[in-house]
Amino acid sequence: MSMMDKLKSMLKGHEDQAGQGVDRAGDTVDKKTQGSYEGQVDTAQDRMKDQFGRGEQPPK
Repeated sequence: MSMMDKLKSMLKGHEDQAGQGVDRAGDTVDKKTQGSYEGQVDTAQDRMKDQFGRGEQPPK
C-alpha cells in the first residue's frame, strides 16, 4: 500500500477537514513567500484536494 493510499484511507469521511488543512497550508506558504508563488500554490492546493476529496460544500 502506497503512502497516498494510506493517507486517503485515514482521511476517509474527513474530507472537509482535509480541505481546510490544505487551504491553511497554502495560505501559510503564500504569506511566507509574500505571494511570489501564488499560482503554483493554488495549483498544488487544487491537486491535493482532488486527491483527498474536495472537502467543499457545493454552491447553493
